[in-house]
Amino acid sequence: MTEAVPAAVTGGTGLPAGPTDAVRRHDPAVKGFASDNYAGVHPEILAAIALANGGHQSAYGDDVYTEALQDVFRRHFGPAAEAWPVFNGTGANVVALRAMTAHWEAVVCAESAHIHTDEGGAPERTAGLKLLPVATPDGKLTPELIDRQAWGFGDEHRAQPKVVSITQTTELGTLYTPEEIAAICEHAHGLGMLVHLDGARAANAAAALDVPLRAFTTDAGVDVLSFGGTKAGLMFGEAVVVLNPDTVRGLRYLRKSAMQLASKMRFVSVQFEALLAGDLWLRNARNANAMALRLAEAVRGIPGVQVPRPVQANAVFAILPRDVTERLQKRLRFYTWNEATGEVRWMTAFDTTEADVDAFAAAVAEEIQSPA
Repeated sequence: MTEAVPAAVTGGTGLPAGPTDAVRRHDPAVKGFASDNYAGVHPEILAAIALANGGHQSAYGDDVYTEALQDVFRRHFGPAAEAWPVFNGTGANVVALRAMTAHWEAVVCAESAHIHTDEGGAPERTAGLKLLPVATPDGKLTPELIDRQAWGFGDEHRAQPKVVSITQTTELGTLYTPEEIAAICEHAHGLGMLVHLDGARAANAAAALDVPLRAFTTDAGVDVLSFGGTKAGLMFGEAVVVLNPDTVRGLRYLRKSAMQLASKMRFVSVQFEALLAGDLWLRNARNANAMALRLAEAVRGIPGVQVPRPVQANAVFAILPRDVTERLQKRLRFYTWNEATGEVRWMTAFDTTEADVDAFAAAVAEEIQSPA
C-alpha cells in the first residue's frame, strides 16, 4: 500500500509546511502479534517530539529536556535515581552491566534471559564480561537457583560472580512479585553481589501487579535498572536508571564508548517525559496486558490449541499444529518460540484493540478447521 504523506507540520521550526516525497508503504490497519516492538509510536509521544523540535538546544544531554527528565524518574524511583538515556535495550543492558563489573567479573542470569539469548553476545563481546546462565522452569531466578552459579569467590580460575541480572517481565511472560525480587536482592547483597533488572517491559509488570514502578525496583533493593521505552510506545529510547549510585563507575564514559550517547538527546528525553510524567505508561501497559488476556481466553476454546503458560502480562504462548502455524504466519507476523514443541509466542501492544484480537483468534480457528 502506498499513498502520499500529508504536508509536514512545522514542528516549531518557523519554516513553512511543505509536501514531502515520502510515501506510506504499509497498511496501518494491519497489526501482527510478533512483538510490541512492531507497534508504531503513540500519538502523545509524537506530539512530544514535535514540541521539543525547533530552535537549538545543547547536544549530548546538556539540554533542558534531559535535565527535567531527572525529576520525572525520581518521582517514580526515589530521590537517588539518576537516568541515563540510551538508544536501545541491548545498549542499556551492556552499559549498565559494564558499569557494575570489573573485567574479571561475571553476571548470573536465567538461561532464557535476553542478555544471554537475544543480544548477539553483546554483553560478553562488548562489555567483556562472563555470563553464568542458570536453567529455570519459568524464566525466574530464585536465591537457590542463583547459588548454582554464585560460587568460587576468590578462585582465580573462575570468573568472579558479581551481578545477578533478572528480567521483569521475563522472556517467558512471567512476573516476579516485589517480595520475590526483594529476596533475590537480599541474597545477592549478602554474597557481596549487585542486582540489575532488565525492565524492557517493567511498565507491563507494574500494571499487572498493580504496584508503583519502585515497588519491585528501588524498594526491593535493585541497584541498577534498564528501563524500557520502545515497547511502551516510544519511537526509540531506553534508559539506564541508577538506583544505588555506589554500585556503578564510569557510566558517563561507558555510554559514549558503547555508542549509546545521542547527540540530539532532547528527542529521547522528551519521549520519556511524555510517557512518565502522567499516566501514559500505565494506560499503554494496561491495554497491552488486557488484550493478551483476551487473546488467551479466545484461543483456549479452539480445539487443537494449547496455552501452556500463565498469561501474566502481554505475552501469550500457545502450541498449535505446525502447518497451522505456517499458514497463520503468512497472514500475520508472529514468532515460533520452540521449533521442537511447536510453541509460538504472541505479543500484544499499546495499540492492540479488541477487534485486532478477535480477528486474529478467528483466523486461528479458521486455519485449525481448514484441511491441510
